[in-house]
Amino acid sequence: MASSSPPSPSFLTHLPLPLQPPSSSLQGEKRVSEDEPRVPIHVVTEASQLPADFLEPSPQSELIIGFDCEGVDLCRKGTLCIMQLAFPDAVYLVDAIEGGEELIKACKLALESKYITKVIHDCKRDSEALFFQFGIKLNNVVDTQIAYSLIEDQEGRTRLRDDYISFVGLLADPRYCGISYVEKEEVRDLLRQDPEFWTHRPLSELMVRAAADDVRFLLYIYHRMMEKLNERSLWYLAVRGALYCRCFCLNSNDFADWPSLPSIPDSLNADDNGPDEEILSVLDVPPGKMGRVIGKRGATILSIKAACNAEIHTGGPKGPPDKVFIIGPVKEVRKAEAMIRGRFLDM
Repeated sequence: MASSSPPSPSFLTHLPLPLQPPSSSLQGEKRVSEDEPRVPIHVVTEASQLPADFLEPSPQSELIIGFDCEGVDLCRKGTLCIMQLAFPDAVYLVDAIEGGEELIKACKLALESKYITKVIHDCKRDSEALFFQFGIKLNNVVDTQIAYSLIEDQEGRTRLRDDYISFVGLLADPRYCGISYVEKEEVRDLLRQDPEFWTHRPLSELMVRAAADDVRFLLYIYHRMMEKLNERSLWYLAVRGALYCRCFCLNSNDFADWPSLPSIPDSLNADDNGPDEEILSVLDVPPGKMGRVIGKRGATILSIKAACNAEIHTGGPKGPPDKVFIIGPVKEVRKAEAMIRGRFLDM
């Protein structure tokens, strides 16, 4: 594939090295350690501006990248505006508004490849948008939200299975970054005032920096987490990440055309305490009855979560409005299904 040089970057950012703590704050370049490398932020409008080993994945050049998406009401019906890719030597902001569908689809091989690990915080809606808008089946993710919870479990801190940490909370945790993401709230305020914020072009300096900040620490966090995760947790991380990618991506063939779920390693099956198979179940809810299933202020869902070692997700305002998604060990998922169906009978 012919490729051109990346566009001349308008911005530089600091990228923490795997073994080096990041700076104490995201706000203000003067507060960033001079030892952290400065790397370019490239705004990409043509596929040829992306690295060749990303566009043409191979086992000879396996990659680990930070990954995120920005958009308007990001889901199956929203608008994906920017796809952020953090490499060790650069951050690429793939502009879906300027580059269009052709640009995003040029990334399909990479996003579906098992040779490229995509490090992301909460992949569900990103995966949904990529699947329904571009036909891309996001694959081989390391979801830092899942990894955080697995480490908490390993270290004996009790919590509900899907009591997940926010990205801002993860960055603030001194075990992983220990920084304050001040600009995130500024961007949230702008999004509340203007929901079309990410569609505006040309990209402002604030937009570029905010988009880059959402991925530039992910590789550092990834390495810190990999140091802590044991073999059992690594398997759970892989399979739950795959199930998260599928969570809102309903199709008619029960995901038969998606990559296979990671199998349980033989080394973990060597004793009677091996991990349980995990699945995704999708329940149909009678029209207009989702409120009864959820309960007042979520009380019903919370009670079911407390009784089952399973995650329960609903589409919320973004939809789909008539489905409940359950992720967990087969036995616990079936138990959650029965409890939810019991709510149908009470109606």
